[in-house]
Amino acid sequence: MKRRDFVKKATLSSFAALIGAEIVFGSKMYDGYTPIALQDPDPFKLFNKHKDMVVLNDKPWNIEAQAHLLDDKITPNSSMFVRNNGLIPENIDIKSWTLTIDGESVKKTKTYTLQELKANFKQYTYQLTIECGGNGRAEFDPPAKGNQWTVGAVHCASWTGVRLRDILEDTGIKNDAVYIGFHAADQHLSRDPKKEAISRGCPVAKAVQDETLLAFQMNGKDIPLVHGYPLRLVAGGWPASVSGKWVNRISIRNKIHDGAKMNGTAYRVPCEPVEPGAKVKDEDMCIIESMPVKSLITYPKSGAMINKGKKLNIRGHAWAGELEVIKVEYSIDFGATWQGCTLESPVNRLAWQHFSASVDFPKKGYYEVWAKATDSLGVSQPMILPGWNPKGYLNNACHRIAVKVK
Repeated sequence: MKRRDFVKKATLSSFAALIGAEIVFGSKMYDGYTPIALQDPDPFKLFNKHKDMVVLNDKPWNIEAQAHLLDDKITPNSSMFVRNNGLIPENIDIKSWTLTIDGESVKKTKTYTLQELKANFKQYTYQLTIECGGNGRAEFDPPAKGNQWTVGAVHCASWTGVRLRDILEDTGIKNDAVYIGFHAADQHLSRDPKKEAISRGCPVAKAVQDETLLAFQMNGKDIPLVHGYPLRLVAGGWPASVSGKWVNRISIRNKIHDGAKMNGTAYRVPCEPVEPGAKVKDEDMCIIESMPVKSLITYPKSGAMINKGKKLNIRGHAWAGELEVIKVEYSIDFGATWQGCTLESPVNRLAWQHFSASVDFPKKGYYEVWAKATDSLGVSQPMILPGWNPKGYLNNACHRIAVKVK
């Protein structure tokens, strides 16, 4: 008994050291029990994600989709990528949740309850494309630090909320306003209350667009906690980092916002092209705004096999940041020639567009089907990796899938 007591005390001491706090009533724990704080959660059950999602990091959570999971025209929660910078808020009470608008360039600081936002302002619904600035980072060489996203850090869900513009008109903004910055309830990984996990923003011109929302619903239901419940900023077409989750305050700034992840090299690329591996000074880096033109083949999965003489029906999505996609083409000869796809118009501005094609193959063998989109300014995706940058942002190279004809 003495030995058993000693082992239990030693275990409790170890648990307390790992958790960083005394385990009150630890002596009451059953033998062999592991505190929840030390159990490995199942993210697929925790966040209701498809089993084929890929976990890149759990501190904080970062999870990406595979291309075939993004086949839906409106992305369901089960296939939406997760990109967090801090700890997901706990014990959210929507009855006491408020949004404060303040800053140097607001005429009158005001605070709204969630119910006031819903009741006093007109609600809008838009499908909006949100893509992580680092989507495709895994392809860069030399490698760039950060989550090694492949192609799945993008989604286009349906968002319902109030226009940020209407809120800003209600508070009033001064003539010197140039930027907005969001502040949120997620904790810094260090749990230091003085540090924000992320506090980014955008120019006022983006903030007052029709489609920039303070959203409280996603696909017709309350936003899932991992995606920003109960209130999220949604700014489609720009890096996902601009669409702050768990938002409880927005500052109207008379300068470029200087919150967490706004300075240094975060979400910035060299203002001028640089050679791979080059070190770039902070002052020579420019903030990413509208995302580049891009496309994704969502059907079939790479590795498809068909019989000779059969056509392969392909489909997918294309998007171009603030612009519209005017053309999508496919190639089966590594980009030597291109054929046109059928392309649908977006359901609203900043939503991705759907494309499809029926592909013929001349003989048996191995093929790759490549997709290439062109935006309304005539800019097309590069066939291979675009210009290297220190943080591995904005990879919009052609997506491709492998096909074997038997």
